[in-house]
Amino acid sequence: MRRFLWLLLVLVVVAVGLSFAMLNPGDVELDFYFGELMLPVSLWLVIAFSLGALVGMAAAMTIIVRQRWQMARLRKDAEASRTELSELRKLPIRNSH
Repeated sequence: MRRFLWLLLVLVVVAVGLSFAMLNPGDVELDFYFGELMLPVSLWLVIAFSLGALVGMAAAMTIIVRQRWQMARLRKDAEASRTELSELRKLPIRNSH
């Protein structure tokens, strides 16, 4: 069911994108510092969306890598604590009386 909903969402997005491209077939010229480029509006939007997705994934990856590093450190600390607790449980209990 979940796969079906994802497929349906993708199809809707593609259909909306195609209809937008058909309704706006005109070319748009963008001037860059080093030149100018004329492409259809829909292609400019795809390029902008793709660049935004790449920048977003790069930003998310920095957070994910940092969290994985922190999880590895915490797992190591937890294992050291478990080992220490295990060793402390092996010690005999002495009465002070």
